[in-house]
Amino acid sequence: MAIFLHRVGRIAFRHRWYVVLVWAAVLALAGFGALSAPKASDEGFSMPGIESQKAFDLMEQRFPGTAADGASARVVFVAPDGERIDAGGNRRAVEAAVASLAEGPQAVSASDPFRAKALSEDGRTAYATVTYEAGPKDLTAAARDRLKGAVEDARGAGLTVEVGGKALDEGGGPGGTAEATGVAVAALVLLVTFGSLAAAGLPLLTALIGVGVSLASILTLAHALHLSATTSILAMMLGLAVGIDYALFVVSRYREERSRGHEPREAAAVAAGTAGSAVVFAGLTVFIALAGLSVVGIPMLTKMGLAASGAVTVAVLIALTLVPALLGFWPNAVLTRRARAGRAGGTGGTGGGRSARDDAPKDATEGWGTRWARFVLRRPLPVLLLGVVGLGALALPMTDLRLGNPGDEAKPVSTTERRAYDALAEAFGPGFNGPLTIVVDARGTKDAKDAVRTVARRIGDTGGIVSVSPARFNEAGDTAVFQAVPSTAPTDERTKDLVTSIREERPEIVSGTGVTFAVTGTTALDIDIAGKVQSALVPYLTVVVGLAVVLLLLVFRSLLVPLKAAAGYLLSVLASLGVVVLVFQQGHGAGLLGAEHTGPIMSLMPIFLVGIVFGLAMDYEVFLVSRMREAYVRGRTPGESVTEGFRHSARVVAAAALIMVAVFAGFVSEDDSMIKMIGFGLASAVLLDAFVVRMALVPAVLALLGHRAWWLPARLDRLLPRVDVEGEALHRRPAGTDTPPSGTVAPREVSRT
Repeated sequence: MAIFLHRVGRIAFRHRWYVVLVWAAVLALAGFGALSAPKASDEGFSMPGIESQKAFDLMEQRFPGTAADGASARVVFVAPDGERIDAGGNRRAVEAAVASLAEGPQAVSASDPFRAKALSEDGRTAYATVTYEAGPKDLTAAARDRLKGAVEDARGAGLTVEVGGKALDEGGGPGGTAEATGVAVAALVLLVTFGSLAAAGLPLLTALIGVGVSLASILTLAHALHLSATTSILAMMLGLAVGIDYALFVVSRYREERSRGHEPREAAAVAAGTAGSAVVFAGLTVFIALAGLSVVGIPMLTKMGLAASGAVTVAVLIALTLVPALLGFWPNAVLTRRARAGRAGGTGGTGGGRSARDDAPKDATEGWGTRWARFVLRRPLPVLLLGVVGLGALALPMTDLRLGNPGDEAKPVSTTERRAYDALAEAFGPGFNGPLTIVVDARGTKDAKDAVRTVARRIGDTGGIVSVSPARFNEAGDTAVFQAVPSTAPTDERTKDLVTSIREERPEIVSGTGVTFAVTGTTALDIDIAGKVQSALVPYLTVVVGLAVVLLLLVFRSLLVPLKAAAGYLLSVLASLGVVVLVFQQGHGAGLLGAEHTGPIMSLMPIFLVGIVFGLAMDYEVFLVSRMREAYVRGRTPGESVTEGFRHSARVVAAAALIMVAVFAGFVSEDDSMIKMIGFGLASAVLLDAFVVRMALVPAVLALLGHRAWWLPARLDRLLPRVDVEGEALHRRPAGTDTPPSGTVAPREVSRT
């Protein structure tokens, strides 16, 4: 692989104008497609195979024209203290608002709270439900303006009016302060790391081009594939982070090769062959982890994973082609001022020879990476124990992990949705915001209405149910729907137990009626999703860890290094999940992040974290340890190999990690609770994995293992294909050629196997 990518780097450097024009054309075509593509349709959330989803599907089949997850608004009216909402001017204001809402654009109906008896016991609070013919993302500005106008008119009459539901949810999208903050911090880190504006700007430029191509492609396909705004945000988050990091590694290796005496074109080619090989395998790990989300069986998760993996693929291709091409335009600009001053001013753009000083270190002074590596090598066991105990302590809260899908109660109190939720909970009880929808299938029953009444009565008598609404039948009279309001909040564990209890008692409830029923609704759907994700988490974790071991076995040709990498990954991902539970579930420091309500962790968040952190953790493993193995196969001792790897890679890996932390942390400011949680979780995971696992535990374990770390059985060594990530073949090839001499084998590998 190193020879092939070396050739790619040379071609990209030599034909830089063509490479730049190709990428410009790709960006232009993707942009044109995004501008001309229809807007993404609102398909809604679905999860095949769970009871609540099957009930939704049955409702849509038996009640044609009524979408189970269509747009709706619940308008809450609260009278001033000491007054009733159904008296005098208060009643007239509510009726006027309801009439205006019923006549609004795209409105199907607006319930009159006085006729529907939607009043609280104290008579101070009432609510009206407005349904629309379109989904939340397809509502027009006129429909939303009518809703806002009716609310303002009622407020003008002296009422407190808030709006819950999804009608005002216009959806999120990429672009904003989160991205700007991440880019700004990344620019600062790159400038400090490289000491050159050109070297700092090049990774940013190429990463932004990659993100532009990825996002434009996603927007082009959004309508056809029903992609959500969250898909775009995740693709931007990962595309920006890995795009900067991958370019950073190539540019860093280019500067190193220039310091060894290579001319610009050869330095770019060697950088593509060595750092580029690591980029390919690092990108492959991220791609596998993200694409592997499709095995979980959640369509939205599959789409988000595939879109993000596409963004990572674009970042890899740009690092291998566009970065060497741009280095060809400014071969000396990316060097430090000291390095540029030491040159005669010529760029030497076509030279391919290697200096006699190729393998001599050029840094006269030791960097912090070298000093840290030597510190760990002197005290490997204390460092290992301290790191493992620390990560274990952070992982402890994970044992209390509760999965769910926080709704309006998780939004800031500054939002009308949160205030509407609180008003309804205060007036009607905490369970009112999460009623259970019971879908009764009475097809084939002689007296369907009597059977449904029996089922409704028995469910109403279940402990934990406070009320049951009248049943609504379809036109055929063979299917009924009614709501059962629990006494506890939607995210309360007792509500989950209640749903489980009703389902377990189903045979007894329907006994003698000849019907069957299913429990659905937002609350039941969230419970089912959490259960499915929780059951899929361990198998998915097993798959990605197994893939990590196999992939790193190919990369490092060692048995113990992949196992060590997998164990470190498990420690970092469990610790990051523990930190997420500590903040978002237990509430420690949640207010600092704008998370004003604590509760269960977003159902999809842990499996996202497992997949994404797997890829990113393997990134740092490949970049850092490949330099150690490169030194080892060239004759260095195990301790010297660790020091050499840190001397070359520690600073760049630290910069890459800080950039990723900055990019991910920037998304904590997003209003979307899932994006906020994912951003915080990923930032925590990268911080722990890069600076504790890779920078401390990895050198400590390698120091304790010594030569055994690089051992591979001879039979397995013969079976495994050689991928040459560390560019060993490049060191053995004759000067000025692209292929190694036939029959050469690394002396170190012969001695070890």
